[in-house]
Amino acid sequence: MTLDLLSLQVMTAVVVNVSGIIYIAGTVIRRDEGASRIWSLAFLSGMVCTMAYLVWASERSAWWAVAVGNAAFVGVTAAVWLGCRSYNGRGMSWAAWVSVAGVLAAFAGVLAAGPDGGDWAGALEMFVALAVFAAAGCLESLRGELFRTRTAWALAFVLGAQSVYFVVRTVALSVWGPDTPFFQAWLSTIPTSFLVVTFTIVTLVVTSVLRAGRTQVRGVDAIAQATGADIGVLCFEQFAVSARGLLSRAEWRQELVAVFAVRIDDLRQISTAFGSEVARGVVQTWRSGVRRHAPAAARVGQDGVNGLLVVTVVPSAAQARRIAARIAQGVFEDLRAVPGSVIPDVGVGMALSDTLGNDFDTLVAAARRDSAGGQPVADSADGFDPARA
Repeated sequence: MTLDLLSLQVMTAVVVNVSGIIYIAGTVIRRDEGASRIWSLAFLSGMVCTMAYLVWASERSAWWAVAVGNAAFVGVTAAVWLGCRSYNGRGMSWAAWVSVAGVLAAFAGVLAAGPDGGDWAGALEMFVALAVFAAAGCLESLRGELFRTRTAWALAFVLGAQSVYFVVRTVALSVWGPDTPFFQAWLSTIPTSFLVVTFTIVTLVVTSVLRAGRTQVRGVDAIAQATGADIGVLCFEQFAVSARGLLSRAEWRQELVAVFAVRIDDLRQISTAFGSEVARGVVQTWRSGVRRHAPAAARVGQDGVNGLLVVTVVPSAAQARRIAARIAQGVFEDLRAVPGSVIPDVGVGMALSDTLGNDFDTLVAAARRDSAGGQPVADSADGFDPARA
């Protein structure tokens, strides 16, 4: 089967543009931040690149389209690398300037050759930039948080393969030129188009999975820790020490202690369906609401991403039930008052020391079960485990 250049460019453009539309639309709908936005820029650059090359393939006199296509091609790989750095939480300033320099070099290479530069004008500058950025992206995918996410290994593989391919392409172009049989058979525009299609599909799948994982797990955790509503909310270890001290003193004085567990069971689904901004508002309102509606002398502590614990001395079991009802109703009313907020399923459980004793772990486990409707809830003392939530 023989493929002409225009047909292959059309095929490549369809794959890249459909992938780009899917990813960019998902990013806009979710209102994602950070790495997702940068990867959206990569897909947008890919769309510009394929359209520019399509213009060039259909009208060879449009030499300026080669300049746009080359620069956009470099921009794709550079943006993928930058997105990986953002995902790993690494510095972006110098990397962004290096990426801009690479894009401008690819663009200037074609302009320097002018209208008579031919099909391969500026190719050397583009090949070198692509090899460097792909290698940088491969290394970034094998470190930090991306390395711990096995899905990113596929991205590292295709970026590494791309880097090797463009190193070989650079050497072949410099030594033998673009008209040799070897270069035309293995390194020309047609085989490169198949590489671009493969790279696009793998990148779409991997970045979509990474985005979903970040939204559901790490994004939710970051939202919970960065809402500004954590004043007065202790980490679990601090809460445990304080609660055990309170239980010991209450036992000496024969006072009743109540432990409340307040949980949001669908926070991940809200973040996935409505985006991080909506989830951030829900978390902020929920946290501040629990702190506000709990007794003033109560201790409030973190219990994983989607849970809070409250411990306080109460005069009677009836008063403890009224406190639980007040927290549940107050948090619900606070969430309902937030414009555009999604009302999550809030569960409030209670355990009392007069029936279960003054052991902290026993009271917390009972309160968690009660908040989940009698179902066992994973212990969060050693940190939140997303796989068990």
